[in-house]
Amino acid sequence: MEPTLSPSRAADFLVCPLLYRFRTVDRLPEPPSAAAARGTLVHAVLERVFDLPADRRTPEEAARLVPVEWERMLAEEPGLRQVVVDDPAGVGSAGETGPGLTRWHASAVRLVERWFTLEDPRRLEPAGRELYVEADLADLTVRGYVDRVDRAPDGRLRVVDYKTGRAPSPTFEGAALFQLRFYALALWRSTGVLPARLQLVYLGDGVLLWTDPTEHEILATERKVRALWQAIDLADRTGDWRPRPSRACSWCAHRALCPAWGGTPPPVPSAQGSAVVASTQVALELPGDRVP
Repeated sequence: MEPTLSPSRAADFLVCPLLYRFRTVDRLPEPPSAAAARGTLVHAVLERVFDLPADRRTPEEAARLVPVEWERMLAEEPGLRQVVVDDPAGVGSAGETGPGLTRWHASAVRLVERWFTLEDPRRLEPAGRELYVEADLADLTVRGYVDRVDRAPDGRLRVVDYKTGRAPSPTFEGAALFQLRFYALALWRSTGVLPARLQLVYLGDGVLLWTDPTEHEILATERKVRALWQAIDLADRTGDWRPRPSRACSWCAHRALCPAWGGTPPPVPSAQGSAVVASTQVALELPGDRVP
């Protein structure tokens, strides 16, 4: 089986090789969270907005989609309602505090409404929404789902990704843009078109972060992705999935199993190699976006 890599799994390894192992090799379950559920809900609403005629893409119409998409989510995973009701941290970073479905719902609406202060969907007709992209790099397949791709009349592409958290400090902007450069690489190698702009939309604080990539930058991303896969393959062959303690540990679901915190990881599954090769799980958001 040809090895595959998504930006979410690549980000896991960059944050902590042991986290990558827990999620991809061991496939350990992680408890759902109210913040993650809200992120999924907001993404779904922003996708569905474009099913409406252009003149109806308003904050009011988008807000009406929130309960509709929430019910759709509950039909697939009924337990999410209790996760939100019991959330001890409240609704996270949108400004409200305290547990409860009503406050959580209001926070999702507020994030959706903030989007309209950053972009005008009445003037947009995306070429793709939740667009699956895949490219063969000879010895590695890269793939993932892009929130939105816009195409200008002259054929230029803009890759857009929504984030329900706050924009990173300048120190961490490069890490945030890595995901989009990963997508740009997949699009370029699969279509021959290099995206003209990569844009992150941070709904937590209403910030747009963008860059206009060059061929040189995307080639550098390709080298980084190849080197990253070689490091993953080496860890798989040697069993050296060492932890990398950081502030991300504070929200890691597997902290109790981490030797950096006094825990003991489970034995590596016998089918270790095949599990690593099948590292195709694609999440909508990077790890840091699932927490306030």
